[in-house]
Amino acid sequence: MPLPSQDASIAWTFHPHNATLDIVFFGSFISPSGWVGFGINPNSPEMTGTRALIAFPDPNSGQLVLLPYIIDPSVKLQKNPLLSKPLDIHLLASSSTLYGGKMATIHNGATIQIYATLKLVTNRTKNVHFVWNRGIYVQGYSPTIHPTNINDLSSVATIDVLSGSQAICHNNFFTLKYVHGAINAISWGFILPLGAVTARYLRQIESLGPTWFYAHAVVQLSGILLGTVGFAIGIRLGQLSPGRVYGLHLKLGITTFILGMLQTLALFFRPKTTNKFRKYWKSYHHFVGYGCVVLGVVNVFQGFEVMGEGRSYTKLAYCLCLSTLIGVSVALEVNSWVVFCRKAKEDKMRREGLIGSSDIKEERNKVTLGISIRSLTKLNLHGPIGHWAGPSLNGRVMDLISSGGGENYA
Repeated sequence: MPLPSQDASIAWTFHPHNATLDIVFFGSFISPSGWVGFGINPNSPEMTGTRALIAFPDPNSGQLVLLPYIIDPSVKLQKNPLLSKPLDIHLLASSSTLYGGKMATIHNGATIQIYATLKLVTNRTKNVHFVWNRGIYVQGYSPTIHPTNINDLSSVATIDVLSGSQAICHNNFFTLKYVHGAINAISWGFILPLGAVTARYLRQIESLGPTWFYAHAVVQLSGILLGTVGFAIGIRLGQLSPGRVYGLHLKLGITTFILGMLQTLALFFRPKTTNKFRKYWKSYHHFVGYGCVVLGVVNVFQGFEVMGEGRSYTKLAYCLCLSTLIGVSVALEVNSWVVFCRKAKEDKMRREGLIGSSDIKEERNKVTLGISIRSLTKLNLHGPIGHWAGPSLNGRVMDLISSGGGENYA
């Protein structure tokens, strides 16, 4: 039977009359100095508590050796080295051999077969938890930690040795995993950065008034609500897979979620614009907000690696969306600096007396007068106002137009 990861497989024969199980495990090395292990966890489908047989080249002779190990919590946390000790299960026989016989050598990709015969507890043959893995290095007779990508962290299978069927992952584990990834990529990885862009650049358009604030709030709250759902699914996935630990991804996720909640709660304590503490609140809001956005995007990429999607089209599609958003942001940022520099230049010229406020007012009045004259010309020179005011008003208006009062709108 093929196993879910590492291109491993097993075959077995169960003898009901005496509850003995003959097993052969097929695995492969990933390093000439590495190790391959296979075992049974009598309590739960996880690494901690597994009774394992681990094969590796003897550090003195280079010959293949097979030793028993018990994976306790201190080994999982890397507090203590993994030391060989007798198993507390009824292991009747065990051996290992390389594919190819005596002439075979241990190398990257070398196939190994581990044989074991053990006696099961009579009433615990329904579901047997098989655990396997492989590493790249053995320190003395102590195998070191295995790689921690998704394939190496998914090396657990629960099998009914009587019927030969593999237990179905409860609560649709794999479906939840992909839903978790999709929701978090959309919310923390795109919607929240979009909300930050909305706040930074829409507020510079004076004609929008407070509309930019409401748009920013709606986008960010939508992202937070969706991200909370994704975070809750992630917590549930952790409960469904106690043997898998995604240290960096978990820490980044919790930190990002806390920053998102702090940012949301800050809305209820937003001082008025006249309050002296408003500037401190804005600094806090910007710092926490940008920190949440950056950590969210970083954790999305970390999630792709955890799921083994580091070279997938899904990651490529996300990168294209994020790159588009970044490109638009860069263009808007450049435009903002151009406007800022232009205003700064005008202010400098005003301070140096090269232009005055009266010049600006005169230009504005001229434009306003032009608009008024154009409106009168289009609407009512020959309407009721024109008839009531007589030719004299029409003549005055036309004189103003010809003298330049409406030159910008003629």
